[in-house]
Parts: sequence; structure tokens; C-alpha cells
Amino acid sequence: RREVLCQSVVCDGNSCSIEDFSVSYDRLLVTIGAQTNTFGIPGVREHCCFLRQVEDARRIRTAIVNCFERANLPSLTDEERRNNLTFAVIGAGPTGVEFAAELRDFVEEDGPKYYPNLLKHVRIKVIEASSTVLAPFDQSLQDEAIRQLRRKVAFSHPEVLDLLPANFQMTELLLDSAVKEVKENAILLQDGTELNYGLSVWAAGNGPLPLTLQLIEALGEDQLAEQSTARGRLAVDPWLRVVGGEGRILAFGDCSCITRGQLPATAQVASQQGEYLASLMNKKYDFSPGYTKEGIFEPPVRDPETDVSVSDAIAAFATQGDAYAKPFQFLNLGILAYTGGGSALAQVSVAPEAESIKGSGKLGNAVWRSVYLTKQVSWRNRLLVLNDWTKRQLFGRDITRL
Repeated sequence: RREVLCQSVVCDGNSCSIEDFSVSYDRLLVTIGAQTNTFGIPGVREHCCFLRQVEDARRIRTAIVNCFERANLPSLTDEERRNNLTFAVIGAGPTGVEFAAELRDFVEEDGPKYYPNLLKHVRIKVIEASSTVLAPFDQSLQDEAIRQLRRKVAFSHPEVLDLLPANFQMTELLLDSAVKEVKENAILLQDGTELNYGLSVWAAGNGPLPLTLQLIEALGEDQLAEQSTARGRLAVDPWLRVVGGEGRILAFGDCSCITRGQLPATAQVASQQGEYLASLMNKKYDFSPGYTKEGIFEPPVRDPETDVSVSDAIAAFATQGDAYAKPFQFLNLGILAYTGGGSALAQVSVAPEAESIKGSGKLGNAVWRSVYLTKQVSWRNRLLVLNDWTKRQLFGRDITRL
């Protein structure tokens, strides 16, 4: 019997009711993603903010404003103000770099309007265990990202520059600096350095959800044998069928891993995988055709009554047969990252084997914004995003505490 055990949690005021129920299925599609990986470092879950859910964004927004409000108390010393306005970003991948860039934009563009006398105390520390930032990017773009992070401040109100100390640098990049422990108000590095902070944001990797680990155990030996490669993710075959699931369980996104050719854990990969599986399902492919005489689990088989697309016809010609589905093939369209001050990095692939086209600065920012808009799911969302960008440009950011 195939069923999923679920819980319904309904909260009303201070009380919550929990109801268990089950849902039967013919085919189970697992797309639960991943959670933040703390690598077992003490204090991370207790004292760091994460960058994953909408609630995380609300929490960070409130925490940033609270840091400035605490630093604005007249009884504090300059050192206490500096500690309150030190923002630690742990992880220098695309997520960490983009957060640090947006935070710096807020300080430079809106800080002079709200807290002009506090800006000389603001420090943004980007902490990275490896020797570089933005590891997926080309070396030249990594160097450009470092240059952007270390650029001189450019406040929207020039008179604020007169309040800054000599050689003021807002953003500090700490490479080869592994975190040993996160305390309530300080971060301890492996080399013994202790960094005081007002807000720490953890952007250092993904880890499996408990439900994913439970499913791995339940699937048995075939799934467990692939865990040396999958490492806490559901091992899937080239058609995104979960190993050990007999074609009844499918998975894509951050919770899965194609063991024969691993792919990066990005939204671009998950989006293409979702489209691929939807296409196979719409064409009524049979994901559980059975085993061959040699004991090999056959690829999904096409329903003979469905129409054959051009791509399927090309795949059929290449494989000398039209019965089987073509395996998933990832088309890398490139990677983007915003680096602040209206600049971004773009590394775009025009063909699978061709050299990527690289761009930075204002050109990279134009590419970044255009891709961000086109990837919205509807015209309504595109208009809302454009409206937010326009409001920010005309009136600045809203820091009202909710």
C-alpha cells in the first residue's frame, strides 16, 4: 500500500491543533528542497539568521533596523556602537555576496537619510572559509567581485563623507577564515580571532531535511549504496526516478542528486528538471516499465498513442529507437550575481561547449535585472517587481518596523 502520512497544523491565537491524516498515491513527486547546513558548528542555529524562507527575510529586515536603533542610544560608547553596527555575513557564495551588496546599498543610499551620524561605525564583514569568493564564476569575475566589495563608499548625501574617519572601509573580506563557534555577540574563528557583531547571517551551504533522510532509510539498500555520492540527498537516475523507488517515486531540486553526473544546487537546475518531468507526465510515459532480462531497470516508455515532439524524434534517431524517453539534460544558461552599487556579474553560456560570455558593471546589472524579470512566473509578478524597483529609486527603502 502506497501512502504518505501527513499532519495538519492549524494555529488560532496561542493554541494549535494537530491532526494526522494519510494520502494514497500512484506516483510520489518529492521536491521539498533542503535546509541550511550548519556543519555542526556550535551556536549557528541559535544566533545566526538564515537566507532561505520569507520569514527569514522579515527577521533580517527587523534585525537590521534594531541594530541601528540600539546604536542610536545616547548612553553607548563608540565601541559599543561599532559592535552593534557590525554585520557579519558567513559564506561568500552568490547568496552571501548578494546579501552583503544589498546591505551596503541600503547603508549608502538610505543610511544618510535616517542615521547620518552612525554611518562611520558601520562595518560589513564577509567571512569565507576558502581562499576565494563566488566559486562557480570565472577567476576574472571573482577578482571583479572582490574589487566591488572593497570599493570606496559612495553615499547619496556627499556631506556624510565629512563625518567618516580617514581610510574608512565599510566592507571587509575575510578569506581563509573558518568559523569555529558563534556566540551571542561574537564569532570565534579557527585561528582564535574573535569578531564582535550586531547581526550575523549564515549563507554557507545546504543540508538535507529530516524527511529526506527518513525516505533514504525507507528505500533500502540500493538507495543507501548511492549515499557515498548523494550525501544526504535522494539518489535519482537520469530520468529523475528515485533509486529504490521502482519508478513510483520521483524527485528533483536540492533534495535530489543525479549520481551519474552531479549538477549544481541552483534554481536553474530545479526549474529545468520540473519542466522535464512535467513533459514526460503529460505525454503519459510509463515510469515503471519493469526490468530487462539482464536485470536492468528500463527507461520510461512512451505511450504509443501520444504525439512525438521534434526533440523526442531527434533523441529517437540518436538512440535508434522511439520507445524510451530521453534522459534529463541540463542546459547551463549561465550564472549571475549582484555586487552592489548598480553593478553585477554575468557569466552567460551561449552553447554547451562554447566559452562563456562574461560581463560586469552596469552591463552585468542590466543582464541580471532582465533575467530576474523574465524568470518571474507571471506578468503580475513582473509588474510588482518593477514597481518595487521604481519606488526604491524614487523614495528609498521603507524601514518601518512591522
